[in-house]
Amino acid sequence: MNTDTVHTRWLPGSSDKYAVLAVVLLALVAGIVVPFYADVMDYKLARLLALPAFLLFGFLLLFNRMLLLTLIIVFRSAGDVILDSTRFSIGAYTTGLGGVINLCVILLACILVIEKPSYLPKKMAMAWLPFLLVAFFGLVISPEKGDAIRTYLTLLSYFAVFVSAFYFVRSAKDFRHCVKLVLWSSVLPAIYSLVDIALNGRAGGPEGFRLQSTFTHPNIFAFYLMLIIPLTLFTLKDKATQLSSGTRVVLTLYFVYLLALLVLTQTRSAWIACLFVFIGYALFFERRYLLYLMLLPVVALLVPEIRDRLLDLGSGTEAVGYAKLNSFAWRLSIWESGLQWMRPSHYLFGYGLEGFRHFSQTFFSAANKISWGAHNVYVQWFFDAGVIGLCAYLFLYARMVVILKSLARIDKLAAFITISIVIVYLVVSSSDNMFGYLVFNWYFWFVVGAGCALVAMTVPSIASKHARRNEPPVQARGRYE
Repeated sequence: MNTDTVHTRWLPGSSDKYAVLAVVLLALVAGIVVPFYADVMDYKLARLLALPAFLLFGFLLLFNRMLLLTLIIVFRSAGDVILDSTRFSIGAYTTGLGGVINLCVILLACILVIEKPSYLPKKMAMAWLPFLLVAFFGLVISPEKGDAIRTYLTLLSYFAVFVSAFYFVRSAKDFRHCVKLVLWSSVLPAIYSLVDIALNGRAGGPEGFRLQSTFTHPNIFAFYLMLIIPLTLFTLKDKATQLSSGTRVVLTLYFVYLLALLVLTQTRSAWIACLFVFIGYALFFERRYLLYLMLLPVVALLVPEIRDRLLDLGSGTEAVGYAKLNSFAWRLSIWESGLQWMRPSHYLFGYGLEGFRHFSQTFFSAANKISWGAHNVYVQWFFDAGVIGLCAYLFLYARMVVILKSLARIDKLAAFITISIVIVYLVVSSSDNMFGYLVFNWYFWFVVGAGCALVAMTVPSIASKHARRNEPPVQARGRYE
């Protein structure tokens, strides 16, 4: 990439004088409000850091947007440990530095699209349109407006991350660069897992110790690993990625380590999802691995954490209270209660965003004054948005699979990994509140967006549309031009 091009792209020039003036004015305003801000934040260090972080995000948003996106991708996986301590309340609403980052991601995507709209093919954006429109209608009719607004902004942030990937990927090499960024994001959570094990490894309780690392729940960490592990497999098996012998050994050991961490999360659906990916890889690429996979159940049953979690499914199947139910029986109970409580008049459009949580204390006898999610995206989306919403949701993922299938023409392994990630996401969505796990969804949609961007750049039927816009050839562009 040309040095002059990078200098021109990243450093503010004369045309940016208004942006520089805006930064100066922002600094002056910050100096005035800091004393009041410190008082509101109760002089707590983590909360006080939110303001300088906001200023830094604002500066990068103006002058170095791709660097800002890169930093978010690499470090957001480890952010929950810190960001939760920055939360504060304004009236009935709770926010923090995490909300600032979410806003930055949405603004970043908007700016990128406004600057260079041709980088985002219309068919990619149109795949999201029905889903976002239905979600907005669900916001309008929601019985919980505050929570519904947060949910809708969360959904918009997923779309923003998906869109941002198109401004990263301008070639097959850039796609692999995105994969490496996501893999690098796993280093801090992988290291912090050792701290979690040391501090909480002897924890008791009905489920024993469940590893969650830098995430707020073991399931979220497990689903994050469900994404990282196939990407590690892709990097190891990708012929276009030149790895030295030392790097290959380290990455192989890291792959095994990630599998061990996945076991310690004790999240069965994530185990099954990864097994599906391995079976698919063996069937399509290396049949000899099927022999190893046949021995896997025997080895797995020798691991106490796996054996105990599997045996748990055979007990506690009678719905007489949450404490006496296993997790699957409890899920069946809340699904049945919610669907039976629904009135036919709401089958088409549902009860609005966050409707299931709002009414769960009404229809679920074991709610115990807790607003429960459905632990099933399909049940919750049908309850919240009706048949229309469920169809829009499924249409979004169907479009992603169809688009990514075109990638097989040029890179079968990349097509397999990205499609597998989408499919296993749909599988685990049947047993968990997947759409509420913001950090995991950001990485998921960034990878899917990178795959779709690679299709748009390289598959003739789609790439030709860019040529008709009289754009320069892809090979002539730098990564961030």
